[in-house]
Amino acid sequence: MASAPQNQLPLFYNALEPLSSQVHANYRTRGTDTAPFLVGQHAIPVTVDEFPLLQRFMPIVFTVGPDAIPIALMGLNEGVNVFVDADGKLTEQVYVPAYIRRYPYMLARLRPDADEMSLCFDPTSEGIGEFDEGEKLFDNGEPTEVTKNILAFNESFEQAGARTAAFMKELGELGLLMDGEMSIQPEGAAQPFVYRGFQMVDEKKLTDIRGDQLRKMNQSGMLPLIYAHLFSLSLMREIFGRQMQQGKMPQPQPAA
Repeated sequence: MASAPQNQLPLFYNALEPLSSQVHANYRTRGTDTAPFLVGQHAIPVTVDEFPLLQRFMPIVFTVGPDAIPIALMGLNEGVNVFVDADGKLTEQVYVPAYIRRYPYMLARLRPDADEMSLCFDPTSEGIGEFDEGEKLFDNGEPTEVTKNILAFNESFEQAGARTAAFMKELGELGLLMDGEMSIQPEGAAQPFVYRGFQMVDEKKLTDIRGDQLRKMNQSGMLPLIYAHLFSLSLMREIFGRQMQQGKMPQPQPAA
């Protein structure tokens, strides 16, 4: 249900090319109200900075495996996203994870041994190119304010990623993660739909944690993030209901 992407390139990205004032001097960026790459994507990586807002709209769980990351569920089954239509347009006003908003840009190291990260983009995206319309990325060989803002957003995203990694490391060291399971019995169904393949915080272990550890978690801001995750889990039933309404339930097997 919630496994980390295995491709060498991150989720959504088909290729990566460093943005250059020489090679891409005439490139522009343009906005769109559709995101075709979201169609069929049910799990999106998120950062801890987003937990407080995100918990109101989507369940927050953790991938399985030793290098677990937090993800937002936009659907409970592979290939299902209940928040977008067939063209990738949002069907309602919801919080959109930063991972989605940064596409087609991202910071990446051009060489494995490089210290600095460079602003790159996916050249297959329709949001960047030599267009007649849109906002210029360079003017007289210099980055425009648009490009500077894109860079600042991506730098902020990387910083949030570092905070997220520290949060996940602490969760692991405290032994608070457990294999998750959600059983949902729709009215009239012969058997429940059982969802596994994700991790969640073990509430019993959280309750039994030592006082000094609990105080440290509260002071660091970790405790509110954990509760944001736990509160969001109730939305799994809402997502399930949306899948039923939209006719996006798996067939013929009820278990996923």
